[in-house]
Amino acid sequence: MKKITISLITVLFFFQLTYLENIHAQNPETDTGSSRLEWFGEAKLGIFIHWGIYGVNGIDESWSFFNALISYEDYMKQLDGFTAKNYKPEEWAKLIKESGARYSVITSKHHDGVALWDSRFSDLNVVKKTPAGRDLLEPFVESLRKEKIKVGLYYSLLDWSFPDYPNFTRAEKRYENDSLRWEKFVRFNLGQIEELMDNYKPDLIWFDGDWEQSAKKWHAKQIRELLLQKNPNVIINSRLQGYGDYATPEQGLPIYEPEKKYWELCMTMNDSWGYQGNDKNYKTPYQIIRIFADVISLGGNLLLDIGPKPDGTIPEEQTHILKELGKWTKKHEQAIFGTKAGIPREYFDGPSTLSADGKTLYLFVTGKPNGPIMLKGLKNKINSIYVVGSGIKLAHDIKMKAWWSKTPGLVFIDVPDDVLDGYITVIALSLADGEIDLFK
Repeated sequence: MKKITISLITVLFFFQLTYLENIHAQNPETDTGSSRLEWFGEAKLGIFIHWGIYGVNGIDESWSFFNALISYEDYMKQLDGFTAKNYKPEEWAKLIKESGARYSVITSKHHDGVALWDSRFSDLNVVKKTPAGRDLLEPFVESLRKEKIKVGLYYSLLDWSFPDYPNFTRAEKRYENDSLRWEKFVRFNLGQIEELMDNYKPDLIWFDGDWEQSAKKWHAKQIRELLLQKNPNVIINSRLQGYGDYATPEQGLPIYEPEKKYWELCMTMNDSWGYQGNDKNYKTPYQIIRIFADVISLGGNLLLDIGPKPDGTIPEEQTHILKELGKWTKKHEQAIFGTKAGIPREYFDGPSTLSADGKTLYLFVTGKPNGPIMLKGLKNKINSIYVVGSGIKLAHDIKMKAWWSKTPGLVFIDVPDDVLDGYITVIALSLADGEIDLFK
């Protein structure tokens, strides 16, 4: 009787996958299309949130037991210290909005399998297993939407705690080539993903952990189809074995503009994703703003991480960075949000962006120039040049423009000390003759 029941469950499970494939075949327009990603391309800044039991001891999230730095049993003892007693999701959302971010992504479940919501598919969640005792996602999602910030949910495809997942630690596997146990895990995984979609209706799903299995084993195609069936406008990061929408480099700033049109750099403020009190190696606000300028100059987004404490408070250093970032983004928002990648560094020695219509060029000036800044190869005439945030007009001079040559002259722009920003100054060039035209 037990074998018959298992077989019936398996048949029903694969019937559901076939049904989803048919839905996709009938509605191909839900699968691709830049219109879904339009808001993402314009957003430029998101805030990542790694919040989980790993903050109790201040250790690496999930990896600390996977790499045998601590036993699994001792890692899970942190459940008892995860209180969320000072968790104020409304204040989190307001701080995120103040930073200038247009979206936020929170870890609904990391590789350790501890869910931040009351999942009916597993008791390993903060509602049933920690003093927090409540759904921590719902109030945050509501607070984000109140502030008109797009909602992103991080979800680990792998689950090192689930008894039917094959991998456990780097040195230990539970099993190999057991199809029935793997099918149980896939049903569990699809169930939790569907639960997140039904309960919270996210704008973005941020997968992680796809490297341990193939697209076929994850049923990546079916996962994508399930997401788009639930919400035809949802967007998906790249960590779904080829079934995502945008690239997700991690902790490494690209040198050149990535080939994929939409991309996002995810990055920590210090050296840790989750809260680690001993990690004081924070980047300065200037360093983060400088990195952000490079990211948007290359046409990407920055997903900047914070790691709240287990009681729900955000460390002072992180709050300070978000507030300073917010002052700068608010002042220079016209050069940031809704813009596109700027011009190559061969033309201007620094980051730049272009307005959506290509008729305004924004130059990001770092430090204090020793003299006028220089722009090469601009074929357009210039209507005006001004400082973003103040509107102060700047003088410019064109040198080396021979009347007989097609090569444009060199544009030198005076940037007086009294117009300089404390972090990065942004200069806008309003261009004549339509979209920007560069000499090749």
